[in-house]
Amino acid sequence: MRINVYVDGFNLYYGCLKGRPYKWLDLERMCGLLLRRFEVGRIRYFTAHVKERPENLQAPVRQQAYLRALGTLPSVEIHYGSFLTKPTRMLLANPPSSGPRTVEVIKTEEKGSDVNLATYLLVDAFRDDAEAFAVVSNDSDLTEPIRIVRHELGKVVGLLNPQPVPSQRLMLCRPTFAKQIRAGVLGASQLPAQVVDGSGAVIRKPAGW
Repeated sequence: MRINVYVDGFNLYYGCLKGRPYKWLDLERMCGLLLRRFEVGRIRYFTAHVKERPENLQAPVRQQAYLRALGTLPSVEIHYGSFLTKPTRMLLANPPSSGPRTVEVIKTEEKGSDVNLATYLLVDAFRDDAEAFAVVSNDSDLTEPIRIVRHELGKVVGLLNPQPVPSQRLMLCRPTFAKQIRAGVLGASQLPAQVVDGSGAVIRKPAGW
């Protein structure tokens, strides 16, 4: 049975990659290990270009290396959202007894990836691009598109959860199957330290990854 995979890149990163030695992740290998009884077709990866910050100036360089490496995997297609950065005023967690109870902060939000993922999931299901569909995310905002594909279109739909505790809202849509992405699979799904792209350029794993 052919299965398409839809990867929420930031949910995956913050769910099981940040602070761990698995960031140089081979998505084809990971999906192959988690979905052994399926034939993996498309892997759609949804992300946005990160921006440098004073505490993390090299983040865009590391991300670009990874995206170039992903581009060498035949089944992976990358879809981009965007980041929106703006000042906003927020309540203090522990406000003082007197004085301001709010503080102005710079808030960065990733925009578009969840909408893009939902759109491609629905469109691919409507056009029968695969017989089964798997979503790599624990974002409850995806509950309704998953429910539609599973129960109104009658497709096989699986959840591959990058976080320790599954979203109860997502589980209420009764996916066909659900699996947690564990460290053993991540460790067995790493790209080579050096990857060569179609033009012969060498892409190196970032230091510390």
